[in-house]
Amino acid sequence: MAQTHSGPGTSRRSFLRNVGLTGGAGAMFATMGAIGLAPTAQAARREQPFRALNASDFTLTGRGAAKVVVIGGGIAGLTTAYELGKAGYDCTVLEARDRTGGRNFTVRGGDTTTDLYGNRQTARFSDGQYMNAGPARIPQWMVTLDYCRELGVPIEVFTNVNADAYLYNESAGMTRPERYRTAKADVYGYVSELLAKATNKGALDGELTADDKERLVDFLEDWGELGDKLTYEGGERRGYTTVPAAAGTPGVLLGDVPTASEVFASGVGRYFSFEFGFDQAMLMFQPVGGMDQIPKALTRAVGAHRVRTGAVVSKVTDTGSGVFVAYTQGGRTKVAQADYCVAALPPNILAKVPHNLGSGVQSALEAITPSSAAKIGLEYTSRWWELDHRIYGGITETDQDVTHI
Repeated sequence: MAQTHSGPGTSRRSFLRNVGLTGGAGAMFATMGAIGLAPTAQAARREQPFRALNASDFTLTGRGAAKVVVIGGGIAGLTTAYELGKAGYDCTVLEARDRTGGRNFTVRGGDTTTDLYGNRQTARFSDGQYMNAGPARIPQWMVTLDYCRELGVPIEVFTNVNADAYLYNESAGMTRPERYRTAKADVYGYVSELLAKATNKGALDGELTADDKERLVDFLEDWGELGDKLTYEGGERRGYTTVPAAAGTPGVLLGDVPTASEVFASGVGRYFSFEFGFDQAMLMFQPVGGMDQIPKALTRAVGAHRVRTGAVVSKVTDTGSGVFVAYTQGGRTKVAQADYCVAALPPNILAKVPHNLGSGVQSALEAITPSSAAKIGLEYTSRWWELDHRIYGGITETDQDVTHI
């Protein structure tokens, strides 16, 4: 908003403009700081670093801290105890496994686990190698990133989409894998060609004005890398057989452009919508050193003395004025008494715990059925994925038994 000025002299805006013309942007910014219109270096140094709320920031008036038992030491249970602890509640977490994190499980060399069928496995990964057996990436919109910042968990980029990864649909007649970039260029190219030709032949006259059609064709020529006759003939977006390098080595374009019919029959186009998925953005993040850095940090923040691992809950009893939670730990049966109980277990597991909460609650718990998923982590003697195929990160998609690589 312009500043009004009456009387002799000049306005601040004019003054700053003259300073900028004479001394440049740096001089103008420094002058703005001196007259209070921009932060100064001294003010920046006085800024306090970010600090999350803690229990001392809250006061409970007229009564002591309420006790809460949290059943389940996964991310949900730990976060519940963490937030309630900041608000002054006295929380205890009961976790059946010998570790916290729940489905958030990072496997390293020497780690041993036994599945529900009694099968015991020990990982033999080399030092420094690990596999995120559960969640492995964090979208930009997730509040998880706020907790990483709050808890001091460093994060790094997770490469979700890689133009050099492969697509392969054997059932559609593909005889060899195709690079993501090549498949995408072909699909976009032929879709653009067909739409551009339909536009030029008047097929869209009822929908678009002459100017609209001209702008659409201009867009499609660029989007699909079309030639002079609005035909798709391939191009540098598909990749090279000889990659461009130093001056004098322009590269050799990838040949053998398939027909439009072959491209559409391959079914590769359905993979591209993956890029627009809200929870599968192209740029994602992961904690440095494994996803389990998040539950480890939450456990420290809650307080290890408040987290009881190896505690298998056997019964939950609502007394009307509180709750009793029976559990077994180290071969001994114990009872935790609290004012409140938060069950942070998957519903299908909680359904197996006896309680007196009524048939309606039990029916609701039993109505939730889990779906199966599997991950395989393989370690090879050489990084052939990178060395032989030049694939660094990203996901290869197939229609085989293993769909995501």
